[in-house]
Amino acid sequence: MLKKEIDFFENKEIYLLTFLVLFSFFIRIPVVYVLGDTSLEHEWIVLVNNLINHGKLAFSYHDAHLSKYLFPNLYMPPLYAYYLYLFLILNFQDQVNIQIVLFSQILLASISVIIFYKLNKIFFSKRLSFYSSVFFSAFPLHLYACSQISSITLQTFLTISFFYLFFRFIKEKNFSLVFLISLTSGLLILLRQEFVAVLILSLAYAYTFYKINIKKIFFIFLISLITISPYLIRNFIIFDTITITKTTGYNLWKGSHPMAEGIAGSEIKDNNLRKKIDSIPKNKFYGLNYDNLFLNEAIKNIKDDPLRYLSLFFKKAISFLLIDLNSTAPNYYHPLHYLPVLLLGITTLFGIGFSDKKSYKLNYLILIFFFYVFIFSTVSILPRYKLIILPLQIIFTNVLIDKVKKFIS
Repeated sequence: MLKKEIDFFENKEIYLLTFLVLFSFFIRIPVVYVLGDTSLEHEWIVLVNNLINHGKLAFSYHDAHLSKYLFPNLYMPPLYAYYLYLFLILNFQDQVNIQIVLFSQILLASISVIIFYKLNKIFFSKRLSFYSSVFFSAFPLHLYACSQISSITLQTFLTISFFYLFFRFIKEKNFSLVFLISLTSGLLILLRQEFVAVLILSLAYAYTFYKINIKKIFFIFLISLITISPYLIRNFIIFDTITITKTTGYNLWKGSHPMAEGIAGSEIKDNNLRKKIDSIPKNKFYGLNYDNLFLNEAIKNIKDDPLRYLSLFFKKAISFLLIDLNSTAPNYYHPLHYLPVLLLGITTLFGIGFSDKKSYKLNYLILIFFFYVFIFSTVSILPRYKLIILPLQIIFTNVLIDKVKKFIS
């Protein structure tokens, strides 16, 4: 019986892939139907509304009384706003169009599972790769994500694609993969600016440990830069600065202000800070000055009480790795949410501990994993951010499973 199962996994891979796609697709249909967004909310309604009605990627920040101003957007990365724009341009806020957006995210999530399976095969057997891909597909946070108007599903798809292409590249050293890696990297930067650091770390790692030709490294960086250059040029023309977004100050403040609990909370209760915000000139530099104000406030908060900030840092790291004990997010403590997150966090840490320290590939993933833990622990954390590291957590859990299997046998 076992031999037949092994033969099936070895010889009938097309059936495995077909099952993964269909399973991932159909398991998400009822989730979107029951829990799916029916309209745009928060930042996205502002950005897409201004794109459609005014032809500008403009934002009004966090105050209703600023809605009459069209401040050039420097707050949100642009890619997902344009992604929504493509679906909603004909009939903004139409529920049918919202459903089409969510359907597209179901497709992205289903394709992500296939790429995740191929990524796992680099490290593990087809059998373990298949079962872990089913787990990834059905993980509650991953299921829920595609039902929401949020960039996280697109980011997960691109992140898994990047890791898969990166490992193929360092193995094959094929120049044709340079373009795919570069394009994926550029799109990821247009979704999350911190991916610039991930790209630099990845290229440095490939050069140092895999002796990748410096010309190929240069071309990946160059093509990635070309991919994001239209938006960089746009921001340079408007703001006289080279950046994708300018939110470091605001996010650092959210994770350091006197009432911060470690997890994202952005309500401004300080009247003096409110007065400073109200005094910002209402011109095209509003977003730049807005973030600089919060950056100065955040630095002041950290200097005034560095031990509290350090305590918050470790609290956020534990929350990101395991579970937040003070969350106010709706349904955060529902067993279907916190139990899988907590158990996976524990198996992740054991998997990292038992990983082969001579494996350059695993060491690379560990490096990227702790980079994300560090970067989010310095600012503020939302529950959906965990989806960014979910694929890595499952890979580390597979390391643990492999070790246990070898120990038992």
